[in-house]
Amino acid sequence: MLHESIQLAARQWLDDPVIADTDKVEIRRLLDAHDERELTDRFYKDLEFGTGGMRGVIGEGRNRMNIYTVGAAVQGLANYISRVGESAKRGGVAIAYDCRRMSVEFSRRAALVLAANGIKAYVFDALRPTPELSFVVRHLRCTAGIVITASHNPPEYNGLKVYWSDGAQVVPPQDKAIIDEVRGVGPFANIRLADEGSPEARKLTEVIGAEVDEAFLTAVDESCLCPDICRKHGDSLKIVYTPLHGTGHLLVPEALRRRGFRHVLTEPAQSKPDGEFPTVKSPNPEEPAAMQLGMALAQRHAADLVIATDPDADRAGIAVRRGDGTYVLLTGNRIGAILTYFICEQLKSDGRLPANGLVLSTIVSSDLAKIIAGSYGAEVIETLTGFKWIAEEIRRWTEPAADGSPRKSFLFGMEESYGYLPCVFVRDKDAVTSSAFIADAAAFAAERGTTLYGMLEDLFRRFGYFEEGAKSVTMKGESGARMIETIMNSLREKHPIAIAGVAVETVTDMLTGIARRVSDGAEVSRFSLPPSDVMVFALADGTKVIARPSGTEPKIKFYILVRSSESNLDRARSHCAERIRMIDADLSALIARVTA
Repeated sequence: MLHESIQLAARQWLDDPVIADTDKVEIRRLLDAHDERELTDRFYKDLEFGTGGMRGVIGEGRNRMNIYTVGAAVQGLANYISRVGESAKRGGVAIAYDCRRMSVEFSRRAALVLAANGIKAYVFDALRPTPELSFVVRHLRCTAGIVITASHNPPEYNGLKVYWSDGAQVVPPQDKAIIDEVRGVGPFANIRLADEGSPEARKLTEVIGAEVDEAFLTAVDESCLCPDICRKHGDSLKIVYTPLHGTGHLLVPEALRRRGFRHVLTEPAQSKPDGEFPTVKSPNPEEPAAMQLGMALAQRHAADLVIATDPDADRAGIAVRRGDGTYVLLTGNRIGAILTYFICEQLKSDGRLPANGLVLSTIVSSDLAKIIAGSYGAEVIETLTGFKWIAEEIRRWTEPAADGSPRKSFLFGMEESYGYLPCVFVRDKDAVTSSAFIADAAAFAAERGTTLYGMLEDLFRRFGYFEEGAKSVTMKGESGARMIETIMNSLREKHPIAIAGVAVETVTDMLTGIARRVSDGAEVSRFSLPPSDVMVFALADGTKVIARPSGTEPKIKFYILVRSSESNLDRARSHCAERIRMIDADLSALIARVTA
């Protein structure tokens, strides 16, 4: 039976005069069909505007992405900007969007809400990558930025992310202040909305496009660390690129061409922007299936490298060619390790490696890139998951010291989920610039008589073999959210003393930031990071198992990070694969017990 509170919320939706009749049809149909499950999911809560913005399934209802929930979020942002002051209002807000369903409509609604609040909106003339939005906020000195995207989620999703004046997503305490404003908007009738085409909207809306593209591409081109090597090998290296139906096709091929890479083949079936993503189940370069068409094209042309970017072009995945002509997909951790090595080694070779170098990574990322960076004398700082924390560290450490010199010199930032940042003119993960750097690394490897795959194998021999596994369990709806909470509570209160037969030595609860020894409960270390719902289990053999509810999807994620010092890489692979299999099975059993 439909809960009274859900029925009331649905009726309020139908009775709201602000909501168009055409946006009530779906709810009437669900009520007539007595669809308890669907109605509950649409109305058991308001779609949450969190620290990273909002993301959800498109549709009618308060727990859905639609022009009303988007309008409320933008009204809250507008209220916050107005509270900051008139200069913030004059700075304006840049708006970008990707190829997803309703992205154009949501971006248009955002601009009209801003105009009604006396805030200028700089709106791209067509879809653009997320990193270009980060760039343009800085380039035009905007107060804030909005990008309409659900990144690599399935087609039924869309989302909205908010950026501040440095081009980074908002962080505490500013994020909480904006969230409070969004929650305080109240009924949809409180959303101010300019009429489209009105003098007010025309005055406060400016269309941007090609001139910003050129500025961004120029910055990408000037970031090249080895232009002579790229030009030298650009005529021989073959690169296959696929945008997975997203925004990357606008800039990535051109960025590679300007670097000197002349043989870039774009996968034709995936080159046209399409929010239905017809050739893939999930438009995510983390998924092997999403890479198959690109790899098939590479096989036909004996390409050296395959690059794929997700729909909003902030994540990049690659496949590299081995000596036997087959291709292997690389994880985000391994791509990050290659880029860390390339950047540090190239700068060292040129005599430009700074003594105060800084590499940023996350607590759930593999240690390989961190060890490589340390071998070059760079300081490595770990952050929470999410690139906004990496951007916060960039802000913190690259601000000038008292004598005007930089406190630290940023070299590279990465996270395991295929996000990389090689340059600070963007303050979010950037698959456009990173794709160019990946191609640079391929040219760098060719100059040394090897390939990206050969380079990775050499890194394993030098620093140890690292392997990672991941386990994601999807738990949708209100009941799923409760189950995820139950699992995390169990891991805190009755944490395992062994996983897959290996003792757990320390347990770190990132809500408190305290790591404790399992044997006696003594505190062994403390993290100075913001509280986060993450548990880290360090095992006696050096393995790490990390549990974290997703901030953007109805999932709980487990990261399994293993390492082998075995010099024979085949044996190291076999050992690590078996450890990951055993840990995965143990985690499945643990989840089954807790949720039974």
